[in-house]
Formats: sequence, C-alpha cells, structure tokens
Amino acid sequence: MTAGRPAPAGPVWDRPEPPSRAALSPLSRERIVAAAIALADADGLGAVSLRKVGAALDAGPMRLYGYLSTKDELLDLMADAVHGEIELPLDAGWRETLRALATGIRAAALRHPWFTELAGGRPNIGPHALGVMEAALAALDRSGRFADIDEMMSARGTVTAYVIGAVRSEIAEQQVERASGVSEAEWRTATGPYLKRMLATGRYPTLARFVREGADRSAEEWFTAGLETVLDGLGQ
Repeated sequence: MTAGRPAPAGPVWDRPEPPSRAALSPLSRERIVAAAIALADADGLGAVSLRKVGAALDAGPMRLYGYLSTKDELLDLMADAVHGEIELPLDAGWRETLRALATGIRAAALRHPWFTELAGGRPNIGPHALGVMEAALAALDRSGRFADIDEMMSARGTVTAYVIGAVRSEIAEQQVERASGVSEAEWRTATGPYLKRMLATGRYPTLARFVREGADRSAEEWFTAGLETVLDGLGQ
C-alpha cells in the first residue's frame, strides 16, 4: 500500500473505473492489464511495476491509481485475465470437464509462464477465475459421484494442484534450457555416461528398468498421462 493512500474499498472488480476524459493516452483497466501482461510475458513478473506499466502506456504511474490501488491488485487483474483465456466446457461429464480445464490451464500457462506463480498462491477470486471453478464444481455435482460439496472441492483442488505442479516443472525446464543454452538432447548426451555407471551399481533396479523400457514421451504426453492417473484415482 502506498504511504498515505487510503485502503481500497473492497475488491478491485467491485470498484468502478474513473470517468473517461480526453487525454493523449486514454486509460482503462483493460489497457493497463494488457500492458502489464506484455511486460510479464517478455521478462517475467519482476518486470511488472506501476511505473513500467505507466511508461508503456505513456502515462505517469499516478494516473494508474484511479484504476487500481496497489501492485497486488494489478497482479490479481492479470491472473484473472489469463483465466479468461480458458474455454469453459458446457454440460460435459466430470472427467471431460476437468480434463478440458486442465488442458486449458496448461495452454494458458505456457503462453504466460508467470501465470503459475499467481494461480498457485492465494485464491483467485476474479470473475473469470470463479467461472473456471464453477465449471469444475458444477460438472462434479452433476455426476452424482461425490458425497458432498467438500468432496467435490477436494477433487477439483487435487486436479488443480497436479496441473500447477506439472506445468511449473515443465516451464522451469524450458527456462533452464534457455538460460544454459544446452538442449535436452545435449544434456542427455553429457550426463549419459554418469547415469549408466550409477545404474550399473544395481542400487536403482526400478529406475534402470524405466530407462530400458520407459516410453520416450513429450512433455504434453507426460502431462496427459499424469492427468489421466489423477482422474482415474478420483473416479474410484
């Protein structure tokens, strides 16, 4: 919170925007959020500040305070905008709905790698995020398979936790590869002799079996396989 600035009255989504006025660079929450997302897509969340967003819009940071009160509110708006990119399945079965939402979250996170940092933190309560949650819970409710709303919420949370964890790992691998300049194939070639020596000790027989027999899957295929395992567990 900026020193001397009164606390905002309720969530940012409940507060109206200032009246529009003639200006060389007109503002709106939508334009502010779009500029912030562009900065985060290019350089990560660390690149997002009210000063930098204002500069991108040719507006001083003080003008932005009419539309939001803190950087945290800006991050909330950014997370909700990305939730708005996720297509909501209509009247599908619970597995189909959770599968579609999980796939949509992964796709959105790969477009916006910073998204998992916000989606995995405090609950997102913007209108688009609530819509994603409602779609999942409604499908679980229609199925009649779950005892009560707490069990449905637990099932939704289990899938969300899997998706966020899996996508974070996938993004982290991509970022390491870009930062190091070493591709996965090059890394495997460099570490292959060491791994062979370790497996030859006989201390890791199950892992050795995986290396010999395991499928060579893409990141998307591993994600899908893991998701199906989670859904199978919920369906038992």
